[in-house]
Amino acid sequence: MFEPLQDEFMRRAMVEVTLIGIAGGALGCWVILYRLSYAAESLAHSIFPGLVLATLAGVPLIVGGIPAIVVAALAIAAASRIPGVTREVAIGVVVTTLFGLGVLLALSPDSPPGLQEILFGDILGPTDADLAGAAALAVVVGIGLLLLHGRLLAGGFDPGAARSLGASPGLTEAALLVLLAVAIVVAVQGLGNLLVVAVFVGPAAAARRLTERIVPMIALAVTIAVFAGFAGLYLSYYAGTAGGASVALAIVAAYLLSMPTVRLLSLLHSEKRTPAEATIS
Repeated sequence: MFEPLQDEFMRRAMVEVTLIGIAGGALGCWVILYRLSYAAESLAHSIFPGLVLATLAGVPLIVGGIPAIVVAALAIAAASRIPGVTREVAIGVVVTTLFGLGVLLALSPDSPPGLQEILFGDILGPTDADLAGAAALAVVVGIGLLLLHGRLLAGGFDPGAARSLGASPGLTEAALLVLLAVAIVVAVQGLGNLLVVAVFVGPAAAARRLTERIVPMIALAVTIAVFAGFAGLYLSYYAGTAGGASVALAIVAAYLLSMPTVRLLSLLHSEKRTPAEATIS
């Protein structure tokens, strides 16, 4: 258990998965509750050409990721205005086009070696800048969700009441999407463009099956994300598998394990009820 901790690269990787897990688990709960899982995947794929161009230019990924998201949003808005084209179709066409463009750039024979790592990340080799970015992300997400908590609750569970209280559900969801976009741009450096969505969906989806209250759900999602990150790193260390893929696999395993856990808790709860209570239920 302690052997991997003797290597500095593993300690640094654990710090990064912890920070990303905190941000991803907390933010992911609202992604699940607001039904934005498809939006998370779309954002992750749409920024790919920007990430590739940033890498080719030798600048931080965030420099290419943010403009790419803006371009994707404008393209989706323009495509949605075409008669007969629904928003879902517009998203599918724009995101597929941008992701395909990014793949062409990344896999071009003229591209430098190692550029393909953007697809799968490099969780085992975080730089000081990566760790600083992950730490800043955890702080920004924490403060943002704390400030938006009341509006997110009102807009997500009772939009009509939210408007009467002066809160705009549309603006609240837009703020949530902005946080999600920033989080994806930062987290993609560790988990890669193809796998980053796992940390924003998997832990929260598992936590959602285990509790119906938002605060325990956030705490549980963060815990699942961090422990799944550690499990993925240990799997990568001993099995020699890719770090980002191993973390994503561990997150999926955590979600699958939540299913029998829910069933077991349900059975234990039913055994505690009296025959009369069971009949009424």
